Amino acid sequence: MAGDQPKLGYSTGYWSAGPPGGVPEAVLEAERLGYDSVWTAEAYGSDALTPLAWWGAATERMRLGTSIVQMSARTPAATAMAAITLDHLCGGRFILGLGVSGPQVVEGWYGQPYPRPLARTREYVEIVRAILRRDQPVEFRGEHYDMPYAGGTGLGKALKSTVHPLRTDIPIFLGAEGPKNVALAAEIADGWFPIFFSPKMDDWYRQRLAEGFAASGDAGKADTFEVAAPVTIIPGDDVEQCADFVRPMLALYAGGMGAKDVNFHYEVFARMGYENVAAKVQELYLDGRKQEAAAAIPLAMVEDVALVGPPDKIREEMTVWRETCLTTYMVSGPAQMLGTYADLILG
Repeated sequence: MAGDQPKLGYSTGYWSAGPPGGVPEAVLEAERLGYDSVWTAEAYGSDALTPLAWWGAATERMRLGTSIVQMSARTPAATAMAAITLDHLCGGRFILGLGVSGPQVVEGWYGQPYPRPLARTREYVEIVRAILRRDQPVEFRGEHYDMPYAGGTGLGKALKSTVHPLRTDIPIFLGAEGPKNVALAAEIADGWFPIFFSPKMDDWYRQRLAEGFAASGDAGKADTFEVAAPVTIIPGDDVEQCADFVRPMLALYAGGMGAKDVNFHYEVFARMGYENVAAKVQELYLDGRKQEAAAAIPLAMVEDVALVGPPDKIREEMTVWRETCLTTYMVSGPAQMLGTYADLILG
């Protein structure tokens, strides 16, 4: 994967009831400390692009990325327009992170069909790249996207962007969890966002990535490909108390993020060997017993996906994390913790 020295990213996430406090200060501190990137996200509240432009305007060096822009929220052309615009405004530091989300959000919030997400992703990325190249008016006939639109008035015209992209090869990263999705990211994208990454799954992920690299036909792609993962770090003397900060988030994703039979985060934990735990957590969570769901998560499951406990313990565990395919560690938290995170990750 790209580079031997791990990179640091600061993730602002998506908002809950309102804008999170302290982000402007944290972004500036991340830049001062030499962090490589800052990332925003979206679900069904705050969008990813506006905060990135607002907070990113105060930066000069860090790359600015979306982790992720939801594909169903915008047409490929609208996303390409935003990418071109932001890349100009930040002087060529933008990374376009994309993801399909899940059926509850796609169909319930965006009012778009969810089936065949891999095929939709492939078409979406192909159109975005065609717009970025700006070598000819865009014409595309696919199963999911049609440019120009074949129905309506019949007056649709193939166009190309009035704006000349600053870079025609703006990096595209894909959020993916399942085996086929991970392989697709390696095939058609420049980077991949895992979620709840576990070092013990590294070989499995490397195999999926290798499948995608082979399908891409680019012999050198593995050398430049990036893997940027959110990594939760909770330092403290009491390991169980540190783990308690992580358990509610794991319960939310494994138990309550998605429908009972369609929860991709649940499947991630099942592949790690925690299917029985995930099933119990899901049952409790969907029954409204969220505290019990969090309490049902064992310490081992927390430690598989997060770094918790005394700093020396975290540093020792980081030696295993550094041997994985990860190239960027995305952390979250207040500005005063960013130096600590950097010390623990970089050693």
